[in-house]
Amino acid sequence: MPPRRVIHVLAQVAAALAEAHAVGLIHRDIKPANVILCRVGTDVDVAKVVDFGLVKNLGPAAGDGVISAPDLTVGTPLYMAPETLSSPLEADTRTDLYSLGAVGYFLLTGSPVFVGASIADILAAHLRAKPIPPSTRLGRPVPRDLEEVILACLAKSPADRPPGALPLRDRLLACADAGGWTEAEARAWWAASGIERLGYQEPVSSTAKTIAVALDQRASSP
Repeated sequence: MPPRRVIHVLAQVAAALAEAHAVGLIHRDIKPANVILCRVGTDVDVAKVVDFGLVKNLGPAAGDGVISAPDLTVGTPLYMAPETLSSPLEADTRTDLYSLGAVGYFLLTGSPVFVGASIADILAAHLRAKPIPPSTRLGRPVPRDLEEVILACLAKSPADRPPGALPLRDRLLACADAGGWTEAEARAWWAASGIERLGYQEPVSSTAKTIAVALDQRASSP
């Protein structure tokens, strides 16, 4: 996607996450397949966040606090935050911001942040490897302000990420290209793509599936 459209999409997702976080819900599986671009009435390119099946509830009336078993690491390997692997019970709303940064990286470059020969390689990279900047991955410049926001979301430590979904949205909307994706461009893309005639099919990928890891059965790292 062009940077101006990436900002348009990410800002909407950040607003949706802010609403979920405000009521104590962490999505835990933000990925491209769970962000659907829709036509709503006469509006196009309306982003909706779907599939809260792995949600973690931080609210005071949360019961056991997690819909999935509390001793499982859950998510999609290409978009999982480091802390969901190292200390999943301590993961907070900034976990979703990491995943959203990974989505933004994919939208800009057409490539996941990390790739590997196996799921284990990808998870290890999320834990330890430094992301290649989108401009380096593409071999051409991308707006520096947008690149800085995405890389901030991909910080290994949650403390180094934006403090919340609304501050992230504010940073996105402060980028120079914010507002550059016009309604006319969006309508032209929808008309040219034929997506409304063809319907949507999720790409098949062996590494794009949600996984669950039993921590008490996981081999310890050296």
